[in-house]
Amino acid sequence: MQRRKFIHQTTLSAIALTIVPRFVLGGKGYVAPSDRINLGFIGNGKQSHGLVSYLSGPRETQIRAASDVDSRKLGHFIELAKKQNTKKHIDVDIKGYKHYRELLERKDIDAVVIATPDHWHAQVAIDAAKAGKDIYCEKPLSLTIAEGRAMVEATRKYKRVFQTGSMQRSSYNFRQAAELVYNGYIGKITEINVSVGGPVVQCDLPTEPVPDNLDWDLWVGPSLFRGYNAILAPPLEAKDWAWWRGYRDFGGGYVTDWGAHMFDIVQWALGMDSSGPVKFIPPKQSGAKEGLYFVYDNGVRVNHKNWGEGNAIQFIGEKGKVEVSRGFLRTTPDNLAGFKFKESDKRLYYSDNHYQDWVSAIQKRSKPICDVETGHRSATVCNAVNIAYQLQKDIQWDPVTEKFDSEYANVMVGRPYRGGWDFRDF
Repeated sequence: MQRRKFIHQTTLSAIALTIVPRFVLGGKGYVAPSDRINLGFIGNGKQSHGLVSYLSGPRETQIRAASDVDSRKLGHFIELAKKQNTKKHIDVDIKGYKHYRELLERKDIDAVVIATPDHWHAQVAIDAAKAGKDIYCEKPLSLTIAEGRAMVEATRKYKRVFQTGSMQRSSYNFRQAAELVYNGYIGKITEINVSVGGPVVQCDLPTEPVPDNLDWDLWVGPSLFRGYNAILAPPLEAKDWAWWRGYRDFGGGYVTDWGAHMFDIVQWALGMDSSGPVKFIPPKQSGAKEGLYFVYDNGVRVNHKNWGEGNAIQFIGEKGKVEVSRGFLRTTPDNLAGFKFKESDKRLYYSDNHYQDWVSAIQKRSKPICDVETGHRSATVCNAVNIAYQLQKDIQWDPVTEKFDSEYANVMVGRPYRGGWDFRDF
């Protein structure tokens, strides 16, 4: 072979080799170590046990770090994470940290999964954005409206990819229901009923001795301090979910816990992902657990009440009805549950895997199905519902300025931060 022809052919072969996808070179499903997304999990309680499996599903991910203020939960999570990595033939060290900021200092961590109690979401997410990490944060996005807006601003400032854990948007039942409503297949909406539990209450639990494996002061973090109780932070072996979510300063009751799922789908179906209701009208009796309703600018009314099904939504239109939960999708007319949409219909963002959707968005540097702004708007509805229940007065909300017509309500848009914590420092 002439030298010139040899050089030409070998050059062509080299070029061809460089454009062959790496997974082909390494076999089906192969991802080069340099292409993997290194994950750190912050908050290693019960919710993280499902997330570690779901977020290990995408072939591009591997778990490299974890953080929790409870050393036993941290150790248990690391063992779970090692098993998930092993299933993908990944052999890497997983280091644990008590303080999440030590995890964020690691340059090799690309993205974090936040599964802490709600009162930590804003501080951790904003610190993560500042550290250049992409973010998956459990719902509800924030404990207060002000925190949610700050999370949006930090995400945009540092150009992060942020997925809120409202995974019902990646479910057939809820997407089908939302698109039926969105496209007017049951006509003009006259009423929506949302069945979730009650609002937040003041914590009155007695103080108990703090377990040796738990840093209680760090668990409380930016919230106003109160003594330890196992109901707030159960031991690793506990079967029930921690009920910090029911008490003010830590959670928002069922209104935010399940409301962040169900009110989120209402927002989606009505095309309100960048907006929200304009008026909240609570029942006048003290201590009411349901009966509040809110109204959108287009006149659609949403009732917080038990309409006969738990954790479910009922859309009532002039031409039909859609009822949806995780366990059912019922429609009137009946054929709408499996209806095939027309090319001319408006379609909502499609995702059938909430976790892969986030990973794909990280790779494309795009917004996932439940971007931080979407998560903030849905959490705002939940938090405003709680504010109205607590004030027991009608309040108007401006979704543009994000202010109420009541100075008392506007005070409740935020909350005091304890010690040196300050989510606004970004």
